[in-house]
Amino acid sequence: MSIEVRNLEPQTVWNKFADLNAVPRPSKKEERVIQFMMDFGKELHLETFKDEVGNVIIRKPATSGMGNRKWVTLQSHLDMVHQKNNDTVFDFDIQGIEMYIDGDWVKAKGTTLGADNGMGVAAIMALLESSDIVHPPIEALFTIDEETGMTGAMGLQGGVLKGEILLNLDTEEDDEIDIGCAGGIDVTAEKNYKEKEVSTGHVAYSITVKGLNGGHSGMDIHKGLGNANKIMNRILHYNMAKYHIQVAHIDGGSLRNAIPRESTSVIVIDEFQKLKFEENFELLTTVIKNELRVTEQNLEINLISTETPTKVMDGLVQEELLKGLYAAHNGVYAMSASIPDLVETSNNVARVLVKDGKIKIGCLTRSSVNSAKMDLAETLRATFELAGFVVTFGGSYPGWNPNPDSEILKVLKSRYESLFNEKPRVVACHAGLECGILGENYPDMDMISFGPTIHGAHSPDERVQISSVQKFWKYLLAILEDIPEISNA
Repeated sequence: MSIEVRNLEPQTVWNKFADLNAVPRPSKKEERVIQFMMDFGKELHLETFKDEVGNVIIRKPATSGMGNRKWVTLQSHLDMVHQKNNDTVFDFDIQGIEMYIDGDWVKAKGTTLGADNGMGVAAIMALLESSDIVHPPIEALFTIDEETGMTGAMGLQGGVLKGEILLNLDTEEDDEIDIGCAGGIDVTAEKNYKEKEVSTGHVAYSITVKGLNGGHSGMDIHKGLGNANKIMNRILHYNMAKYHIQVAHIDGGSLRNAIPRESTSVIVIDEFQKLKFEENFELLTTVIKNELRVTEQNLEINLISTETPTKVMDGLVQEELLKGLYAAHNGVYAMSASIPDLVETSNNVARVLVKDGKIKIGCLTRSSVNSAKMDLAETLRATFELAGFVVTFGGSYPGWNPNPDSEILKVLKSRYESLFNEKPRVVACHAGLECGILGENYPDMDMISFGPTIHGAHSPDERVQISSVQKFWKYLLAILEDIPEISNA
């Protein structure tokens, strides 16, 4: 762990971030970080407990003179997205994140950094540990499994929290105050197929798409970034029609909330078509790279001769797969009519796996309008069912409806303007924040979301801005000083 990172200001926050990043914390495997957080609270002699699903709650009394203020719940999630570059040797299950400083940014060596949402967790830890920060009565809510289903927020029962105000520290631009977010639903298409033997007189190739930026499938979906699954499918579909290729294997993407950066496939063609296929492959590669030259300057599409597999897909199923994937919508589907420049509805074709007679396609569909979310999900269902797939929906979670008249919003806007001499941007985001889910069991809680500037979340290019963390910390402390008094006090 970089000593230089620990020496950054505010040291109390960066040290807690470094401590946290030493603990492996993948989604659905949070046992170690849950215990880490339980030990942290108990060592401070604060009320510390976990609920039935594993969320950790730590409470701290108000400082002197602040006991008449409303209870504040400070909320961040413990898990992080685990992604690494293909050439990075790293075991997320046992290794801590290796950080370094690059100018005004903290980055990780070939992996995701965990600033999403580790910076929020670290800030809350620093507040809990502090002895000289003025604050109202606070409770920390550290949720689990935000990145792959939000099951921690979904499992939190009503009546557990004391807070009348919730500060969610999980946004990624330090000049934004978030008052709404998108909901989401997983769309999964599956199908079995029969494999057939490869006859003599064939040669095989491995095709690799890599070097894409990737990123957050909500926050970055509007940027025109390449999707490795769609690029690979385009290549295979084109060559299926032209050279009657036979697909043996496809493996693309990983997590549903990450725009796919890489995909590989193995295909077989008649040996007599070898030269023409290679020539035309280069031409198609040039076309695709040219289309994405602005947003994906490091895109690589490689063709390498490989050992001929013994089996490939049945031709009809292959055609249904490639046509179904070609028709499946990816990217922005609709923009919001009520909030300027906000993506309303989108889909990420996140995962494609074709192997050993089984096909599985995973998508994450998002929308700030629940009916629009389901409309696009049904569009995808129809697309894949026409191609002979069995389609299931799962992991649905609600959006968070904006409240422009929020009392805590007024506090945040006022403090931002007085501290930084400019107006903040009050926005809704296309990511899935836990506020919408928490609001179902705590409908009267006044919620807001903000955070430091983080770029490239959910990808190995993830980075957090050092100066922004300083700004965020200053802002958070000022907000806590201005929490409204209890109504009946």
